[in-house]
Amino acid sequence: MTAASAEPAGSGPAAGLQQPTVIQLSAIPRGALEQVGGKALHLAELISGGFTVPEGFCVTTWAYRRVVQDAAVEQRLDDLAATLPDDASSLSRLAQDIAGLVLARPVPADITESVVAAYHQLGEAVPVAVRSSATAEDLPFASFAGQQDTYLGVVGDHAVLEAVRACWASLWNARAVSYRAGQGLDPRAVRLAVVVQRMVPAQVAGVLFTADPVTGRRRHAVIDAAPGLGEAVVSGAVNPDHFVVDTASSSVLVRRLGDKRVRIRSGAGGVTREEVPPDADLACLSDRQLRDLASLGDRVEHHVGSPQDIEWAIDPAGTVWLVQTRPITTLYPLPADAPPPGSARRVYFCLSLAQGLQRPITPMGLASFRLLGASVSQLLGRPTPDRRAGPPVYADPGQRLFVDLTGVLRSRVGRSLMPRVLDVMEARSAVVLRGLLGEPDLSLTRRSPLPFIKRVSRIALVHGVPLQVAQALASPAATHRRLARLRASQGRRLTAPQLRDPHARLDWVEQLLAEDAAPLLPRAMPPAATGLALLGLASRLLGADATGTELATVLRGLPHNVTTQMNLALWRLAQDVRSEPTAAALVLDSSASGLAQLFWVADLPTVLQEGLERFLATYGHRSVAEIDLGVPRWADDPTYVLGVLTNYLRLDDPQLAPDAVFARSEREAETMITVLTSRARRRSAARAGVVGFALRRTRELAGIRELPKDWLVRALAAARGEVAAVGAGLAARGCLDAPEDVFYLDLTEAHRGIDGADLRNVVADRRTAYAQEVRRRRVPRVLLSDGTEPESEQRPSPDAVVSALRGTPASSGTVTGVARVVLDPSGARLEPGEILVAPSTDPGWTPLFLTAGGLVMEMGGANSHGAVVAREYGIPAVVGVPGATDVLRSGDTITVDGAAGTVTRPSG
Repeated sequence: MTAASAEPAGSGPAAGLQQPTVIQLSAIPRGALEQVGGKALHLAELISGGFTVPEGFCVTTWAYRRVVQDAAVEQRLDDLAATLPDDASSLSRLAQDIAGLVLARPVPADITESVVAAYHQLGEAVPVAVRSSATAEDLPFASFAGQQDTYLGVVGDHAVLEAVRACWASLWNARAVSYRAGQGLDPRAVRLAVVVQRMVPAQVAGVLFTADPVTGRRRHAVIDAAPGLGEAVVSGAVNPDHFVVDTASSSVLVRRLGDKRVRIRSGAGGVTREEVPPDADLACLSDRQLRDLASLGDRVEHHVGSPQDIEWAIDPAGTVWLVQTRPITTLYPLPADAPPPGSARRVYFCLSLAQGLQRPITPMGLASFRLLGASVSQLLGRPTPDRRAGPPVYADPGQRLFVDLTGVLRSRVGRSLMPRVLDVMEARSAVVLRGLLGEPDLSLTRRSPLPFIKRVSRIALVHGVPLQVAQALASPAATHRRLARLRASQGRRLTAPQLRDPHARLDWVEQLLAEDAAPLLPRAMPPAATGLALLGLASRLLGADATGTELATVLRGLPHNVTTQMNLALWRLAQDVRSEPTAAALVLDSSASGLAQLFWVADLPTVLQEGLERFLATYGHRSVAEIDLGVPRWADDPTYVLGVLTNYLRLDDPQLAPDAVFARSEREAETMITVLTSRARRRSAARAGVVGFALRRTRELAGIRELPKDWLVRALAAARGEVAAVGAGLAARGCLDAPEDVFYLDLTEAHRGIDGADLRNVVADRRTAYAQEVRRRRVPRVLLSDGTEPESEQRPSPDAVVSALRGTPASSGTVTGVARVVLDPSGARLEPGEILVAPSTDPGWTPLFLTAGGLVMEMGGANSHGAVVAREYGIPAVVGVPGATDVLRSGDTITVDGAAGTVTRPSG
């Protein structure tokens, strides 16, 4: 049987179809991932582009499937699919079992004949490299680099067959299984092909990244090289020479020589051996070779369409061979309208992270932000030509919300104000932006502050800001009455008319978000800003007579905070349930999802059923990730609320009861005002009077800061209801598979669906892309248009955070307790007193704060949402802590010093 011979029909998924067991690399068709795996598919793509690739063939996944068709293997695959990703011991045991079964399975004779025939076509007794090529490998979102095995210098029929069999088994080594489990891939859907290629007698070999994998900068080629086979570089057996080349200018930017104490070479019979190179202290590549490699990588990137991680080898004749390429999966996507390479770089700030949202935003959620952005731009006197497209500064790479700050940072006022705003909102981003201000691309273009002053003055007058400030100073009670009337008016606006036409429903949503929602914000923000400004005035008047910790105490237990009121309302419901032993036992003994099912059929105990209905009637518009219109509200799914309620019922210490803690915080704040006023009186009675007035007004007004966002979330919830109704209609007509699929469209596409377009394929692609982004752990706070993540260039070395993590002091106090790392609060169980460690938080997280002993966040500044709520609850908090969720583990005992801004592990 020849190398191109077909597999006879057999049993299994493709029974009755002819499938090749072996196929030449040059004959692999496009889109054949399921047949040949990622590695082979990319090699075929290189060959089609005319690049120099060693001759070889692929043993297809069909051969693998025939070998592993076994009831025992299938049973263990089912067991593996049911195993949790963090159950390392079970994953390892099952992986070992499956690998053993694969190795024990006989290989059909026709497969053996095909492989041997293809090997002989390469030459007699020719050394080859035998590499695994999995269907879940070298993908755009996960490279799986090094997860399966590679065998070099393989010679002879028997050795090649054994290497192929070993590659099949390596699909089930412990590291590969664990990696795939972490990526959420079904083990039953993974297949393995094997690539067999003629070995290159490499003089020098290594790895080429066509973009910097650390900083993200595109067109900075990063080259690691060492004498001999590239395995020394890939495996980490050698410290290679390291180079960075600017592809556009061909300039060598970085040249760092490694020790290169080991060289791996292919010896007689293909056996590899290690030796000490005689010229280890010399660079193994010349400048010309570096430029040629960078240029070659650039051509590969343009051919493939994305930045690549390339393995290469140079033979004795100087020919460069490409032996492998895969996408660089760690790079963050660029904005769609990013300027081309060579243009002045632009600066994008991630508003998603600043709002406590790590996860991607659904397409309909992004569509809502484009409308809201157009509305805000209109308020600023800069109308947007196409409001569905959003304002020019809007960007959403990686399905997160970014804003282009380039214009702001090139004005004298903007570069002064923006970092200061971020100091209290997202401190780490402020540091990054300040580090960019000296860049040539951000030179000042607008020096005069007059245009800014005129614009701000116009907006302030149009929205009555001076009158709002005067009212807030004179009578906070009058301010609260005005806001209550405004909230009632908003409620009427958010009641959609009884529209039957689906186009009209979407038009109402567009009007709400693009015209009605944003103008409410400047009517609620000035009083809160006045309160915080008064705190700043008191701080200035007190000077050395007040520490930052003492001033922060004044902000504890703030009244008029809708988020605090929400959390305390849920606590009161927990107390009502606790008073009914039968209801309390049901909650403690049931899953949150089970309780939710009982709620929908009105079968919960009366105290819980009616109490939850009241809570959702007031706060059901909120949720985790609530700024995303596509995310279900608590009124849509109360499972999370019921889970938090269960946590509350576990809190037995009356001193730690949230209402008691809140009342104690109020008393501490009032006492601190008295203390600080008394200190000011030592200077003068007038100064004391101003300080006391300012601090008391701060307490009356600062809590309003949560109100604008609450209003915005109410608008998003109302819009979601109308979009959901349209989705139900589209699903009923077969344009969508399910009503909730509508949130994976934008408004224009939804209108098309109403007109009859079948959108199911669009939704399928969007769901896949969304799922891939959900797995992304690192999102840049600041991103440059050439892909650079400036924070990666400014980040301290890992050694600096081993003994102590440092961040921004957010809420004073010191607590030592058990860390609980929570990446997604849905279903999270936080025992009373545990220290919550999170990437970021939004109001949907804050019910967890009531039982937390402390808070550590990777995001935020002193005035970010999580910091404010932590202060109000009186729990120590440190925010803006780099790498907190990576360095800390659930179960670690840590000490949080909210005044010093440190997180440490106690010695001993």
